[in-house]
Amino acid sequence: MIDNEANSADGHNGIAVLILAAGRGERAGQSSEGPKQYRHLAGKAIIAWTLQVFCNHPLIDKVAVSLHPDDELLFENAIACGFDELAGMEIIRSHGGSTRQISTRLGLESLEKHHPEFVMIHDGVRPFVDHEMIDRIAASLTPTQGVVPALPVSDTIKRSDINGFVVKTVPRNELHAAQTPQAFPFKTILKAHRNAQVAGLEDFTDDSAIAEWSGTAVKIVSGSVDNLKLTYAGDIDLAHQRIAASDNSLPDVRTGNGYDVHAFKAGDSVTLCGVKIPHDRSLSGHSDADVALHALTDALLATCSAGDIGTHFPPSDAEWKNADSRIFLEHASGIVSKNGGRIGNVDITLICEAPKIGPHRDPMVEALADMLKLDPHRISVKATTNEKLGFIGRNEGIAAIATTTVVFPGSL
Repeated sequence: MIDNEANSADGHNGIAVLILAAGRGERAGQSSEGPKQYRHLAGKAIIAWTLQVFCNHPLIDKVAVSLHPDDELLFENAIACGFDELAGMEIIRSHGGSTRQISTRLGLESLEKHHPEFVMIHDGVRPFVDHEMIDRIAASLTPTQGVVPALPVSDTIKRSDINGFVVKTVPRNELHAAQTPQAFPFKTILKAHRNAQVAGLEDFTDDSAIAEWSGTAVKIVSGSVDNLKLTYAGDIDLAHQRIAASDNSLPDVRTGNGYDVHAFKAGDSVTLCGVKIPHDRSLSGHSDADVALHALTDALLATCSAGDIGTHFPPSDAEWKNADSRIFLEHASGIVSKNGGRIGNVDITLICEAPKIGPHRDPMVEALADMLKLDPHRISVKATTNEKLGFIGRNEGIAAIATTTVVFPGSL
């Protein structure tokens, strides 16, 4: 095992890690989240999952990342999403080049002034590397040899000709599939990369190949079947399934409810759920008195602990006199979205003796679907009377109860 205290005493800083994250990831397909290293698994970018393993390992003294020049903001957002889990580690950044080999050399150059004794070079899209593997690699590192984790090849290997016909079956007893992190004495691997550049050699597929070319011994240690490189879209799907299977936490699903009531006044129509309904009276209120939208606005605000409708639209404010209550509902829906919430469903119950709600239910659902940008099948509007009891039973007004379920990022 590497002795960090001894390394510090002789002017070195133990083990650094270089995370390679400058690729474009075309084989994984396109995503609005950006290249595959910035796609989210359980609310965190893949690169953040990778970083947290190394940042929290006691043997790792320095962490560097090789980024694409266009990805600075993506990276900032990735590490801001749970930066506490990165153990306060300073992330050294460099910009990568057109190939993995160039990106690695530039990343090593960025680490040189920090004088690490050893360096581990790891693919940013291998988020399931674990501390046990890091320990195995560190235990085999010496000042004269590198280490590569690998798995014995279990499939029969065929060599083919240019036409796709089998030429030879290759014995597999000495074959291994290399993984990362690959670890080396820092000065040795940096010199090897520089020499490869000078020699014009650009087709090395991993760092152990460059080490071999330079004459450095490389020892194989046991890799891990869980140390999956997320190359294709299907790999990312498998990663989602793996995290979901291991996650014992509960999803952050919140329920909000709201209640409102408005009295009748002289008039010829009422507005309910954004739909104007002819009636022998109107509802009294500072705005258009849409009792259903007011109750639903309060329900949505409740899921974010964002107060109530009066907090955002005071009835004493002349600006909201006769206002369309759609404004209130869309404002509350916007607050939910800004907090990362997605509305699962809404349920509204109107309590009144009249008017009849049934004939207007479909237009109400359509209006709500448009306001909330929600599938109509996730919206319920129903009505009941108060069996002639109380102020509603005396036909003095209309009440509404609204309930909504919203799913937020994270877990409980």
